[in-house]
Amino acid sequence: MRDYSEQILTGEGKDDYARYMRTDDLLSLQRRPEDVVHRDELLFQVVHQSTELWLKLACSELQEATGLIGAGELDAAIELLRRASFGVELVTEQLNMMRFLSPWDFQTMRTILGHGSGADSPGWRSVQRHGRQLDSALAVLIEERELDLAELYRSGTNSAEHRLVEAMIAWDEQVSLWRVRHFKMMTRIIGHDVIGTQGTPVDVLAKLIEYKFFPTLWRVRTELTDTGPMGKYHLAESV
Repeated sequence: MRDYSEQILTGEGKDDYARYMRTDDLLSLQRRPEDVVHRDELLFQVVHQSTELWLKLACSELQEATGLIGAGELDAAIELLRRASFGVELVTEQLNMMRFLSPWDFQTMRTILGHGSGADSPGWRSVQRHGRQLDSALAVLIEERELDLAELYRSGTNSAEHRLVEAMIAWDEQVSLWRVRHFKMMTRIIGHDVIGTQGTPVDVLAKLIEYKFFPTLWRVRTELTDTGPMGKYHLAESV
């Protein structure tokens, strides 16, 4: 009979859970209580460190999805894109924890942040890199399969190509929703017309909300509006 009290994995930690999850290392990555200048540093670090972990997972899914698109395995790519989008959704939701951070208390915390900035986040830099690679994979797919994106939507068929581009739009939209939530969180804490820790005006973040990973997929929506049953009214008003 197996003795489940026996720990069988090698590595550091008192039990197999700690050895596999490396909880000793993970839980030592936050500033020690004797080093903090404000108690909410733990809140601040946990939100940001967990963000990096979720983005690491999301980008891993994006990277594999990009390869699958190149291999023509669209259904498998769609599933990974959905997982990546949900990862960013979780990152967005956890920003709600920052509501508990007082604007004045954060001013004390800023004194120990140095020039650290979210612009240096390895997770978000990876999101940008893999997003561009995914857009390139889409361009190749459109060319190889001679896809007419507008017709893809007009046909109304539930093709793999249609589901793929919708999964990509969902990813693009979810990142933009994070940007909106992040911008509102920042202004809630430090206000408008102020300079961030790296010398960048906070209101610059608002401009990033309009960034699109897949501009081709967004433009096709305008084309559908222009050519749809009410298109003549839209075109007349835009003149």
